[in-house]
This record gives sequence, structure tokens and C-alpha cells, in this order.
Amino acid sequence: MSRFEYAPAPESRAIVDIKSSYGLFVNGQFVEATDGKPFKTVSPASEEVLAEVSEAGPADVDKAVRAARKAFDRVWGSMSGKDRAKYLFRIARLIQERSRELAVLESLDNGKPIRESRDVDIPLVAAHFFYYAGWADKLEYAGVGDDPQPWGVAGQVIPWNFPMLMLAWKIAPALAAGNTVVLKPAETTPLTALAFAEICQQADLPPGVVNIVTGAGRTGQALVEHPDVDKVAFTGSTDVGRAIAKSVAGTRKAVTLELGGKAANIVFEDAPIDQTIEGIVNGIFFNQGHVCCAGSRLLVQESVYDEVLARLKRRMGTLRVGDPLDKNTDIGAINSAAQLAKIRELSQIGEDEGAERWSPECELPANGYWFPPTVFTGVSQAHRIAREEIFGPVLSVLTFRTPAEAVEKANNTPFGLSAGIWTEKGSRILWMANQLRAGVVWANTFNRFDPTSPFGGYKESGYGREGGRHGLEAYLAH
Repeated sequence: MSRFEYAPAPESRAIVDIKSSYGLFVNGQFVEATDGKPFKTVSPASEEVLAEVSEAGPADVDKAVRAARKAFDRVWGSMSGKDRAKYLFRIARLIQERSRELAVLESLDNGKPIRESRDVDIPLVAAHFFYYAGWADKLEYAGVGDDPQPWGVAGQVIPWNFPMLMLAWKIAPALAAGNTVVLKPAETTPLTALAFAEICQQADLPPGVVNIVTGAGRTGQALVEHPDVDKVAFTGSTDVGRAIAKSVAGTRKAVTLELGGKAANIVFEDAPIDQTIEGIVNGIFFNQGHVCCAGSRLLVQESVYDEVLARLKRRMGTLRVGDPLDKNTDIGAINSAAQLAKIRELSQIGEDEGAERWSPECELPANGYWFPPTVFTGVSQAHRIAREEIFGPVLSVLTFRTPAEAVEKANNTPFGLSAGIWTEKGSRILWMANQLRAGVVWANTFNRFDPTSPFGGYKESGYGREGGRHGLEAYLAH
């Protein structure tokens, strides 16, 4: 199948005003760091330096936590839910007003296609703030008692794959519940978090309610281990999650962890084939595969394996890899050189272990970090590419004969974040969903999110839930 040729349709960068340097956001103001070295954030599509960003050291983190504590004790913790809701509604509206700017900034800093940041990420960000604004004066109905109370100061660490959306997942329920926040964005994608700090100023949010400290692992560790942080929330790798769990063990801190995944996307012989192919593509190639719940293991019933694989390859041949700001782009840039190296390493291991690798012909840009959409066949459950999270546009294909075998193979993983089922039989969907050890199970769709629905996993995918009433519950003491 030949691919349609489209003229370039780039989104303008002119709507974004990126400063040459950024400080930390503490107590309602941008301030210079006192004990950290500045670092550069680059565009993964071009390796262009976008800005210089301050690194928060332990002393800076301490100032941010003290500002959050003061705001909690004097203003936010005692404020009525109705009044807190007004601020959250205001923030949500400002996000909508600045949505085009935020989408462009996200794609520049992260590398994801503009149509994803424009049509998925930013609308969901606003939706989460609207949703939790509605909860702020209804906390007694959250299921944690008649008089639920906030924890106090929440220390939050978010990843680089959905920078603005993960910020909303963390900050919106925390503020609705009456907590104040110190948030550390990923070091490779700090710019939308800093733009959110400006939104907090625009909304006249009381100083200290939201504080944003930028930096790498050292900054995150200082925040998680700070003795005056009451609640820790982390989204990221399982290895870092383990370290955080150890550091808070034996303390009074509450903690939720949303970690890695290796989701099974299960296709039965009666699945609607065209819809299924789109679901497979969306499950693994959306956001370059930088998705913790990505459907990176495709389990196909043997009787339809040849047809599914042929159609999948045909569809992959139509995917456009290139400039994230081009509205025609399907797959953008890998977020960093380090992540690209990991994807390349695990893909080479897949070949070395005997799996067959295939990618459609596509010309990758000369500059930046790029990896073509890739599928591996001849994969066994023992292959590392079937067990380890690659976090890139790489799909491993396995087969099964019976529903019981599909369940056994799907659950044969240390992770338990998500799964997908493709079949026309409703009874099979319900049976499979009850058997699969996954926090989220999609039926005849994949990667569908809604602020009213909880998200989280089992086993090495972490514990706790984000989104919905359950996400609010995590920020209430009970």
C-alpha cells in the first residue's frame, strides 16, 4: 500500500515565547537556585537547546517545602472546598485559553506529535482540573469518612512522557483535597511545568500552594526524603519506585507509585479486524511508545495470526515519522539520547536472541533522536523484549490457541498495569477481564483515558490509583 503524500503542515512556533533561562517557582515567585547547577533542556527532534533551567539542590527543596507548609497551615488547608474549587476552575479555564501555546511547547520539549499534545494531552489536562474542581466541596462523599482531611504537603515527582498530563494527574486532586504541593518535573521536559507556574500566578493562586523545583535525580531524592513532606506521589520507572518505597518505609509518609508496564494486547479470531489493527497501532506507537501502559506485547490467536500480521505491517507502512510540529506526523522523536540508546540496546538483544525484526521503510531525520516503528515476531516469553519495558515504538508478537493460554501468557510478567482484549463476545471480555492481573483492562479499544476513571496497577507496576474518586482518596488522610 503506497502512502499518501502530504504537503508539510507545520504548527507555528511563534505562539510560544521560550525564555533563555528559568528559575525555580517557590512561594508564588520565580527565584534563582542557591545550591544547584543549571542544566539545558533540548528539543529531541533537533537537539536544539531550548532554555537553561535551574537545578534545585537540597536547600532549594527545603525552601519550597517550607513555603508549601506555610501555605497549608495559613491559607489552603483551612480554606473552604467551595473557595478552593474556584481556583481550580480558574486554572482549568486558563489552560484552555493557552492550550495551543501549551501544546506547541510540549511537542518542542518532549518530541511528541503536535496532534497528540493538541488533541489528547492538553484537553485532558484541563478536564482533570475541571473534574477535581467539582470534587473540592464534596470530599465527604469520597468514601474515606464523614470528615476527610488532607495530608498536608505533597511531594510529587513526574516523568517525561506526558509532562503536562502527569502534572494534572498529581496537582489537581492534591489541591482539591486541600493539600499544598512541591512538584519536580522530569529534567528533560521542564518547560510546560514552568508554564503552569505562570498559570498559577495568572489565577492568583495563594503563594506557596504550588511550588515547582526543577532538576534530576538528586532533586527528586531531596524532595522525597524531606522530613516535612507528608505525602509522596511518583510516576516513573520501577527501579526508582523501589528506591522511593525503601526511603519512605518506616516513616509517617503516605505514598503512591505508578510504575512500569508490559501490557498484553490480546486479539481473538472473532475480533473486528480493522478496528483491532488501529487499536494495536495506537497501543504501541502512540507517543512513540513512551507509555507505561503501552500494549507492547501483542498476543494473537493462531488462526488469525497471518492476517493480523500482514495487515499490521501494511498499516505500519503508512505511519509518518518526522517533525513533531507537523500536523501530519504520526510518530515523533524519542525523548532523549539516553532513552534512544536503551531502545536500540534492547532491540539488538531481541535480534541476538533469535527474534525476527521488521520496520517499514522510512527516512529518519539527520538530527535529533529517532527510531522507526518496529515489530518483532518469533518471540517467546523468555525473550527479554517480551519481559522488559522498552518504552519505545517496539512491539513483540506472540501467539496463543485458547483463552486460558492467553491469560497465562498475559499474566506471565512482573508488571500488572494494563491489558487489552479484542473480541466480539461480551462474555469472553468479562471472563478475561476477571482473569487478567492488570489494573486497567480495555475492551475493543486501547489507551482510553478519562478523569473520572481510576488508573493504576499491581505487582511491579506500583500501588495506588490516580484519576476518579480513587485518585482523590490518595490525597486524603484516613
